[in-house]
Amino acid sequence: MGIQNTLKALSDPVRREILNMLKNGQMSAGEITEKFDITGAAISRHLSVLKEADLVRDKRDGKFIIYELNTSVLEEIMLWIKDLKGDEEND
Repeated sequence: MGIQNTLKALSDPVRREILNMLKNGQMSAGEITEKFDITGAAISRHLSVLKEADLVRDKRDGKFIIYELNTSVLEEIMLWIKDLKGDEEND
């Protein structure tokens, strides 16, 4: 997996919006789908890409699948970008 999958997942505006929605808490796949004007299958694919990149986690709750943000991967990306940027105090 790695950073390439993460950056690919973050490159799509629909996936970024899904992550934005999940920062407020867990949501079912149906609740996520309701917020978009695209098919459920398309949302399912976006969620699959996010899950493959480990940006979201899912769990079954009865007949529902609940998604939540995995902030640890985002924190790793932020640390990597900060490291690339370097120490601003020495600039």
